[in-house]
Amino acid sequence: MRYGGRDAQSESTYLDMRSLKVALEQGLELHAKKEQLDFPPRPKPFYPQEIPALRIRTSGGNQGCVECHLVDDYRTQAKEADGTLDRIRDLYRSPDIKRIGIYLDVPKGLVVKEAKGPVLASGMRAGDTITHLEKRRVYTFGDLQYAYDKVPRDQAQLDLTVDRAGKETNFAVKLPDLWWFNYHNHRRWTVEPKTYFKTTPLTLEEKKKLGLEPDGFASRVSYIEFYTEFAKPEWKLGDVIYGVEGVYTDPVANFAELHIKLRHRAGDTVTVEMIRDGKKFTSELVTERENYRK
Repeated sequence: MRYGGRDAQSESTYLDMRSLKVALEQGLELHAKKEQLDFPPRPKPFYPQEIPALRIRTSGGNQGCVECHLVDDYRTQAKEADGTLDRIRDLYRSPDIKRIGIYLDVPKGLVVKEAKGPVLASGMRAGDTITHLEKRRVYTFGDLQYAYDKVPRDQAQLDLTVDRAGKETNFAVKLPDLWWFNYHNHRRWTVEPKTYFKTTPLTLEEKKKLGLEPDGFASRVSYIEFYTEFAKPEWKLGDVIYGVEGVYTDPVANFAELHIKLRHRAGDTVTVEMIRDGKKFTSELVTERENYRK
């Protein structure tokens, strides 16, 4: 039985003593029935010592320690180095189920407290208990999050099954654009460039007024970190970013911050094209690689 998991909002969103009790009761019930569970085939085991940088840090003379949650960061860095990194797959792990409208009644396990957006449109409603995702049996939020993370990022539809008053009901949920995107502010990936800002995509009407491409990633700066020494002239809230290194559209990213994270490496200096008070200007943004968190 998997238990646990979190979202960008809080480390305790899905951690609750009452839901833990529900999970334990489910496990005991399965054990008592002695059911033959239909486990998927186990993948080939992967060991931390297979990551060169990790091996050098720990046993290669440096005698450094590594927190267990950093193992995957080292693995991601190794993928970047050997050219096998899939940024959408590897950097945006554990998508948030709330982006498709699932809000759980956490003390009750996988009971839906509220259904919104895509899942509501598919037929899900409050009181349903989620039992399968992509035909894979799930018992806890940990199970659900693990299975959800396995969904290919280019998949357009999600198969969900719920128990509704003792009856199994199936839904085909249309996955929205960027369903996989999540702000992992609690955990800085070692290969994702720090951009020091967040933006909000412009509407089509706003783009039209500014004479920008309708399918471009033009977006308005909505948050700025302590980074003003990296951008001249100093950026301000409300500035519009409409181009990066002469690129104005992206088939995946619909806002500038995500375009930079997906298309540039940490440490790159990028020329950003901006609009402020109707006037266009350019600014250099120096991204950084986040150090291993300690």
